[in-house]
Amino acid sequence: MSIVDRWLLPDGVEDILPSQAKRLEEVRRRLLDLFSTWGYDYVIPPMIEYLESLLTGTGRDLDLKTFKVVDFLTGRTMGVRADITPQVARIDAHSLNSDGVARLCYAGTVVQAQADSMLANRTPLSVGAELFGDSTSKADTEIVSLMIESLKSLGFDAVHVDLGNVDIFRQLMSGFALDADQQDLLFEAVQRKSVAEISAHCKAFALPDSGSLLLTELPGLTGNDSVLERARSLFKEHEGILASIDNLQQVSDTIAGRFTDLDVYFDLSELRGYAYHTGIVFAAYVNGSRSVVAKGGRYDHIGQVFGREARGATGFSIDVRSLTEKVKLPEESRKSVWVPEVPTGEEDSLWQQIKQLRTEGYIVVESGQPDGFSHHLEFQNGQWQLVSGDK
Repeated sequence: MSIVDRWLLPDGVEDILPSQAKRLEEVRRRLLDLFSTWGYDYVIPPMIEYLESLLTGTGRDLDLKTFKVVDFLTGRTMGVRADITPQVARIDAHSLNSDGVARLCYAGTVVQAQADSMLANRTPLSVGAELFGDSTSKADTEIVSLMIESLKSLGFDAVHVDLGNVDIFRQLMSGFALDADQQDLLFEAVQRKSVAEISAHCKAFALPDSGSLLLTELPGLTGNDSVLERARSLFKEHEGILASIDNLQQVSDTIAGRFTDLDVYFDLSELRGYAYHTGIVFAAYVNGSRSVVAKGGRYDHIGQVFGREARGATGFSIDVRSLTEKVKLPEESRKSVWVPEVPTGEEDSLWQQIKQLRTEGYIVVESGQPDGFSHHLEFQNGQWQLVSGDK
């Protein structure tokens, strides 16, 4: 094995060096403190657990991202978490199992076998919040508002939010007698917004003209809030879909009133996390980043496998590592002190002085020969003196 092989890290895996680690930790603390003021309790799920729990209700995408290992104690397959949300849902449904609304938040590293893109990191730090026990638009509004407020607390003024609702496509598909493969083909075509493919599939599957029209129109329902009026006209015979559109309208109106500089974009064919989400889905962008910095949505069904029936759930997560370099936080300047010499017999008095300085917020270093320190300690006239500048 060469020297290079000993220090080379896998693709998509990086060290977090001091300057970045400091900012990353500051962002993590700021977000968790914000979540606390909104009533969210902090939980710390394990890094690894049985695969069945990690992948419950999440679909194939998360399965492909999850590293799998064998538990030597039981012989069962375990997974290293690639997403924390299923773990928090398990905590709500089983470990806590409380009645009423539960608000939980988390911050932790996830490990992904496959990154989201060639340039993406495979060990992101995920910070998020989940709200359980409320299926109303008020809960959706709260969680979207918290996501936006989280980004603004990090200094991002211009936030762009995409809103969609996967239940529109779900309800359309429920009206057709299609097998799983046919549904997958239509799903992929809608995801690509390929009207030609959608039309060809509708013809091949002998779907009624009315249903084919709705599916081919769906990818074009993107833009500002005028999209919702067009959608209401298009789906006027579908009461359930109209309710989903009203939900989007209520969330959009409220967040637009709370954040006057917000840019909201609707995409009613957005099916991100389709196997996982059951209703509204949303994503946030900020200036200086082309990729999604925060995302989430409603996933009401997930608690059922843990024994919680009819348990509403919605939440979001932020990839903090992707944001660290773009965060606009005030730089913290702390004074530093070096102790160059210790007279014999003054070790105890020095220690007391060092403790006092650290209590006051100074950085104090006792060993080595560092440079760049703002102060140093000198023992003069029977007492320790704090002197400006290096010695």
